[in-house]
Amino acid sequence: QVQVMESGGDLVEAGQSLRLSCVVSGVRFEHSAMAWFRQAPGKEREGVACIRWDVIKKYRDNVKGRFAISRNNAKNTLYLQMNSTKPDDTAMYYCAVADVSYCPEYWFQGDGFPYWGQGTQVTVSL
Repeated sequence: QVQVMESGGDLVEAGQSLRLSCVVSGVRFEHSAMAWFRQAPGKEREGVACIRWDVIKKYRDNVKGRFAISRNNAKNTLYLQMNSTKPDDTAMYYCAVADVSYCPEYWFQGDGFPYWGQGTQVTVSL
């Protein structure tokens, strides 16, 4: 049984940093692409960042230079380091596991990610 568990969400002030973690079990973690998604109230879910098995990364444009996705295969853990946070970053953040080793072409839409966590809330205040 695949389990995906996010943690680290919090209330922070704009400009502060936050690190999200995601522990995965039940899959061959080191062979799976992983991604972070987010969904704000009243908005569609959007892809934030994706990391391949070989640590090649992809980001949505408005987080480039501020967020960093990383993975520790020895700990079966995915991370999202969030720096220079903005109120627009407020959302529920979800970790997802791909059924392939690369970031699918339409990864930002959630295509190719069959396993998802329950989410962790990030709130950025002014």
